[in-house]
Amino acid sequence: MSSVSTTAAACAAGISECELAAIEASGIVPAKINFLALAEIIGLHPQKLAAIASGWLPSSKHLTVWRELRMFSSKSDELTVNCYLVWDPPTRTAALFDTGLDARPVLETIAAEGLVLNHIFITHSHWDHVEALPAIRAAFSGAQLHSSSPNAPARQRNRPDEIIRLGELCIAHRATPGHAVDGVTYLVSHWPQSAPMVALVGDAIFAGSIGRGNQSWEIARRKVREEILSLPLDTLICPGHGPMTTVDEEIEFNPFF
Repeated sequence: MSSVSTTAAACAAGISECELAAIEASGIVPAKINFLALAEIIGLHPQKLAAIASGWLPSSKHLTVWRELRMFSSKSDELTVNCYLVWDPPTRTAALFDTGLDARPVLETIAAEGLVLNHIFITHSHWDHVEALPAIRAAFSGAQLHSSSPNAPARQRNRPDEIIRLGELCIAHRATPGHAVDGVTYLVSHWPQSAPMVALVGDAIFAGSIGRGNQSWEIARRKVREEILSLPLDTLICPGHGPMTTVDEEIEFNPFF
């Protein structure tokens, strides 16, 4: 995908480069665009791409199943980023997945719910996902930090086949590089009331899209296919940007697959 020029993409879509730039800036897609030809040249599924451009969004009806899961979205001038807090009801022990840009709403929720933060899991080390880490660690200096960064101390690096217990919850991980060398997806299972698994994916996959292939587009797509879309269909996907979705919705609607 990265080898396709703007000129070639615009030509295939039947629009000018200026019109393509306007679409990228506004997100508004004109009806005249040739999705079939555009999808073919950039390697995407044409019907799924057309659905995304027409405003498809994942269903939100399933989100009430996970009562001990909170998403926090923090904003800068450039972007909005998500982080997630989960906890075990009996023990009130909690884990944070990424930190976002602002620690305050996370810390306020921890206090309001009477939680103790035991673990901080980093999906990848890009700045927007770890910006609030110093403030979180200052408040909970005893929380164990987990990442797959090769620059992290050995005691903080994820180990193969490792399972972390958070009360009755179980947290495992799968390597999902492509967007980032240290990209990792965390899987939380054994929820109360037998709720489905939760996958906290960072920027590996979004609702209807994937993260930019900074390391490799081919690796990014293959790892999402092998490590995320292979999970049970009702698995909740919690991405670093945009709305939550599910494995079955992404298999059906994501034009990258």
